[in-house]
Amino acid sequence: MTEFLVGIWNNKYMENMKVYTCPMHPDVVSDKPGTCPKCGMRLVETEMKMPVRRSLGEGGDHGDIKHGDHVMKETSRMSFWEKFKMSMTMSMGMDHTGLAGREMAKLMEEDIRNKFLISLLLTIPIVLYSPLGMNILNLNLPSPIPVSWLLFLLTTPVYFYCGWIFLYSSYIALKNKTLNMAVLIAVGITAAYVFSVILTLTGSKESFYEAAAMLTTFVLFGHWMEMKSRRGTTDALQALFNLVPPQARVFRNNKEIMVPTADVKLGDVVILKPGDKVPVDGQIIDGETAIDESLVTGESLPVAKKKGDGVIGGSINTSGSVKFKATRIGEDTALAQIVKLVETAQNSKAPGQKIADKFAQYLVIVAVGGGLLTFAIWFLILGQPLMFALTFAISTVVIACPDALGLATPTAVAVGTGLGAKHNILIKDASTLEQTSKIQAIVLDKTGTLTQGKPVITDVIPAKGFAEDDIIKLDAAAEAKSSHPLSLAILEEAKKRKLTIPDKVEGFKNLAGHGVEATVSGKHVLVGTVKLMNDRRIDIKPLQKEIDKLLADGKTIMLLAVDGKIAGVAGALDPIKENAEKAVRRMKELGLEVAMITGDNKKTGEMIGKKLGIDRVFAEVLPEDKAKYVKQLQDEGKFVAMVGDGVNDAPALAQADIGIAIGAGTDVAIETAKVVLMKSDPADILRAIRLSKATVRKMKQNLFWASIYNLLAIPVAAGILYPSFQISLRPEISALLMSISSIIVATNAVLLNRAGKDLVSV
Repeated sequence: MTEFLVGIWNNKYMENMKVYTCPMHPDVVSDKPGTCPKCGMRLVETEMKMPVRRSLGEGGDHGDIKHGDHVMKETSRMSFWEKFKMSMTMSMGMDHTGLAGREMAKLMEEDIRNKFLISLLLTIPIVLYSPLGMNILNLNLPSPIPVSWLLFLLTTPVYFYCGWIFLYSSYIALKNKTLNMAVLIAVGITAAYVFSVILTLTGSKESFYEAAAMLTTFVLFGHWMEMKSRRGTTDALQALFNLVPPQARVFRNNKEIMVPTADVKLGDVVILKPGDKVPVDGQIIDGETAIDESLVTGESLPVAKKKGDGVIGGSINTSGSVKFKATRIGEDTALAQIVKLVETAQNSKAPGQKIADKFAQYLVIVAVGGGLLTFAIWFLILGQPLMFALTFAISTVVIACPDALGLATPTAVAVGTGLGAKHNILIKDASTLEQTSKIQAIVLDKTGTLTQGKPVITDVIPAKGFAEDDIIKLDAAAEAKSSHPLSLAILEEAKKRKLTIPDKVEGFKNLAGHGVEATVSGKHVLVGTVKLMNDRRIDIKPLQKEIDKLLADGKTIMLLAVDGKIAGVAGALDPIKENAEKAVRRMKELGLEVAMITGDNKKTGEMIGKKLGIDRVFAEVLPEDKAKYVKQLQDEGKFVAMVGDGVNDAPALAQADIGIAIGAGTDVAIETAKVVLMKSDPADILRAIRLSKATVRKMKQNLFWASIYNLLAIPVAAGILYPSFQISLRPEISALLMSISSIIVATNAVLLNRAGKDLVSV
């Protein structure tokens, strides 16, 4: 691939190069048609967006060549022949993430639907002319040619065209030296079809064409239903992505122009006017406004935005005019990442599915071996007629097809992750969706998780010789370079009082978990906790009574020391979120141990904990120590979830068995966590747990049904009940019974949508 791209560069073909690439593996690039060496898919003609940027390594050697995305043509623009060629190289279990993946998923769903309909139309007359129709339905339909040859002509396109995806998937699996469910399905339809052809060629009136046709039809229907359930979710998310405006207003060459949103570049200055939709993610550099972000965050009220605040592509500017710098474009935007996250989760495998896949590998051996053993026992040992033994053998292979087992967890995962996304709960993979149900203890960060994270200054108490405004000025000057919520609160208070903050600040130090230190206008200023003052041997007794009262009221305090002497104390209150108390109560009702962790002082932490009904409070915890307290709970034998929103929560989120990030938090927290709550609502923690429990319940039901079915059905199909009860299953009946189990499993998974009502209420 690298040599090809270098050639493009050297020849200076800078725009819209026609190349051939694999829809599933965009790194596979060729200048000629062919097949993908990784998955066997036919390479499709695409456009490579240029220019190509080349970086040189040391010594002048060519380094990595970065190139634009390879864009797959939309399915709506493909011809029938293009769709047909691609359909012949599609395989089961493909990853359908990214733009090309989504187009491929649409094509694959359309192809499977069409093949199912064709297979169904052909299977109906096959069944009517088969022994099933003649003997059970008492039909005797006229035939222009011998019935066996008519069945051959009708079944052949079903096998080779409609069943091709199973045959090709088996080829890919065997090529990779693996056994999967596609192999079993291929073995089942091939056994029924090939033996039928042999019987037809030898002049026999017996055949199993209806078994091959019915098995193909039913399995196609099951996979069509699975893909519909997956794409329903993806389409809903893609609809959000499509709300991004087609054009953007940008400032270039000292003038305002309109350009396609796809042409917006990183660093471009984008202009938003009232009513405009935000085209890409960015950061405001001029102006103030209010933006409706409900599409992404679920928050119904517009959010006030000013210089330095971020904006999200797809949201709506409701009031003022602003300018912002583009920071994320294309598939890097927040909306695109949400779509990608959900798709990745849907394509990932839960632990239960991995077990099912492993079971299916052995089931291939059991099915083929069981079929051969059944034939050997009935024909060679018991001396039964060839057709008699062959019927039992093929029934055994057909009924062993674990299609229901293959659908058991993917359908539940697809519905579960989609349901979560609809309620602003993003779960990063199937394993997390399953394991969230196991949570026994949950650690909640206080600031930003249980509280609003926007503390307000409520009290300012100066020491003798200082005024209130002096305290605010010095606090604000020292805290100006800090991004801590308390720092923002003191700066907001200074703004409210219209105070001029000293700008001569030197030697600023952020004392993580304790406060800040700086020299303001020649005075040594220390702002922080009681512990910080005690460590620096600063006497706080003059304000001890006031400090105790503020702490007793559940307020967070900031002590100010100037030149080694206590100067004052400011009290702040961070309002508790509306649903926090109710959410904690419901968690405890589920049997969860709920703990709160905070860097705040012990008295304030315990006061907040008491209000919320949390008995176990870890207070005065330094950022680097949060993970230790999570591990402490794990060492007690508990499966622990950590919920946080800040950079300082990232280690604890990583340490926890399940990390849950509040969506309004930092990118670091969101990247580290396995579950993201976009609405920043504590009640969504409860909703995520309920969703996981409901999904796992469906998984277990589906796996139980599918496994029990296979364990019971195979001996019956092999004829174990025939000697005593004269009960036998023809291959077509086996195919019908196999399909019923698949339909039950798929339908049961779709019923998970009923859990949506439970998720809404707290």
